[in-house]
Amino acid sequence: MRIVSGIQPTGNLHLGNYLGAIRNWVRMQDEVAAGGGLSLYFLADLHAISQPHVPAELSANCREMVAALLACGIDPDKSVLFNQAQVPQHAELQWLLTGTARMGWLNRMTQWKDKAGKNREGQSVALFAYPVLQAADVLLYQATHVPVGEDQKQHLELARDIAQKFNNDFCAEDAPVFTLPDPTIPPEAARIMSLRDGSAKMSKSDPSDMSRINLTDDADAIMQKVKKAKTDPEPLPSDKAGLEGRPEAANLVGIYAAMAGISADTVLGEFGGQGFGRFKPALGELLVDRLAPINARFNQLRQDQAALDQVLRQGAARARELAAPTLEAAYAALGLLRG
Repeated sequence: MRIVSGIQPTGNLHLGNYLGAIRNWVRMQDEVAAGGGLSLYFLADLHAISQPHVPAELSANCREMVAALLACGIDPDKSVLFNQAQVPQHAELQWLLTGTARMGWLNRMTQWKDKAGKNREGQSVALFAYPVLQAADVLLYQATHVPVGEDQKQHLELARDIAQKFNNDFCAEDAPVFTLPDPTIPPEAARIMSLRDGSAKMSKSDPSDMSRINLTDDADAIMQKVKKAKTDPEPLPSDKAGLEGRPEAANLVGIYAAMAGISADTVLGEFGGQGFGRFKPALGELLVDRLAPINARFNQLRQDQAALDQVLRQGAARARELAAPTLEAAYAALGLLRG
């Protein structure tokens, strides 16, 4: 099994990032390594430039993301960890695949429609074509499986379509260049919402720092944010069905369940009928206990820029080595002369 997955280097990582993606990466890394497979995890910095950005922030965010991934348990001895910009084969293969991808396919991409909005003419070519780069990201390494959430299923289907058409158009039936990757659906990733609005996702872009638990928050900050988290006046119900129509209560129960590794019904079996005055301190203490080692390691790692850069360099060297055969095969299949 070979897994490939990427994450945008957004900076200011929070509880939603950890429970939504990073924790699943650590679990997959350990399971795949135990089975003799390989996991490749990359920072999607080439994707980041498809929209306006501040260059200095992008490089800083890449290092922050590396520190966070390492602090959460990503192990460079078990996985290949790198950023796209140090592996030029990603951009090369994207260009080769643009001859196979079709405008109609890209026009149907839901995320293109959402991000472009009504100003399609003013968007970058990179934003329109970035699903082709996503296809190159996974096809380059002969990925057998790609972890996908609901919002990425369409992009993996596109990658498979591109791979299939390329193989059909340019390869012998018994010698395809690309492996068609299968989706792997991680255990239901916790959808963590804002502490100030249970209907909005926890986000670094929220102007209120009280809306999120940052991985850099100390114990006092975590307890304070949980204490002030928005709730309703009713006690907690005895089962999950009772959370219907109570988004803030559902969010806090969901966070507790995700951090403790238990179901929401189990949480409510313990706290049902009680008010938030008892539940919030318990939630805060659980978060402090589970996040304290990550917080300490993260703050230590982010101080050593040279060490973080070295992790990326080593991972990129391994990634380039793994990518080379596929890229050369793609050039050859297209009839392009190489020295």
